[in-house]
Amino acid sequence: MPVSNFPPLRAVGRGRGWYRGDCHVHSVYSDGELTPEQLVAGARAAGLDFIATTEHNTAEAHGAWAPHVGPDLLVVLGEEVTTETGHWLALGIGPGQVVDWEYRVQDGQIDRYLGEVHGVGGLCAAAHPHAPYPSGDFMYPYQGFDVVEVWNGLWSSDRPWNADNEAALADWGRGLTADMRAGRWRPMMGNSDTHLEGQIGIPHTVVFAEELSTPAILAGIRAGRSWTAGSATVDLSLTATAGGRSAEVGEHLETSGEQVAVRAHVRGVRSAAVSFHTDRGRVHCASLPDHGAGVAEWLTTAEESAFVRIEVRHAQGHMAALTNPIILT
Repeated sequence: MPVSNFPPLRAVGRGRGWYRGDCHVHSVYSDGELTPEQLVAGARAAGLDFIATTEHNTAEAHGAWAPHVGPDLLVVLGEEVTTETGHWLALGIGPGQVVDWEYRVQDGQIDRYLGEVHGVGGLCAAAHPHAPYPSGDFMYPYQGFDVVEVWNGLWSSDRPWNADNEAALADWGRGLTADMRAGRWRPMMGNSDTHLEGQIGIPHTVVFAEELSTPAILAGIRAGRSWTAGSATVDLSLTATAGGRSAEVGEHLETSGEQVAVRAHVRGVRSAAVSFHTDRGRVHCASLPDHGAGVAEWLTTAEESAFVRIEVRHAQGHMAALTNPIILT
């Protein structure tokens, strides 16, 4: 198939900024019910800037997106690699590239296929680690994967947060400290796993990138410069400040031993509870006003906290947004 039939790697005229995207989307080319044209329309209506095409074990859809995209929407080529002992997302693979899926954890083959994706500049994400069906439980070690999908919206689109997501979040949160001590922490992400109408973007990942392009978006995700939102109506910023220096999600803050002021600005969540989490677990919680916008603050030091991240939950307890950490040194 000619390269011109594949979606472009870059959306023209979209520079440095925060971009919203859904990196786990299925169409009629595997087990979804919507066409690429319908999915693109849904992505635009949901306020997304990019999506990833991730059909199960096929690249057949890669050439179907070009007629439907433009400067307002980027499509990242990918695949959901559906093995016998867990699913994973290969994002940013080449046009028509298919990653093998016919193996399981005891075969010892996973590093080979992760290497194939990394070899073309792609990103590997452990998908829905506690999905409640055969092969859905993720049995591979996270080592070698770039990111973990802790929030998957497929199983409850009316309230896309459930016990499986809670378990995935807990696993990831517990692993952050050990990963940082080893010198390489692994970011989280959230995606809709769209199969049906009305699912796209619930949830999605908000990424800081140098431009709206596949390499830049993947670089932002890989670096943890991202947070996850339940919908485009939710917005937030998280900053940590010490001695006149500041850092945002995914960045390092050199504190020089000074006190750190952590501030979360949240919009679009009525009566939200904002919790602050460090290597000591949940350390502080604040309530936001009924009108859906507010600021939560907390003070710490690098000696007390190796990192800080936040979770924003609705009054009923289900997730509205969560962030990757800011690293304190």
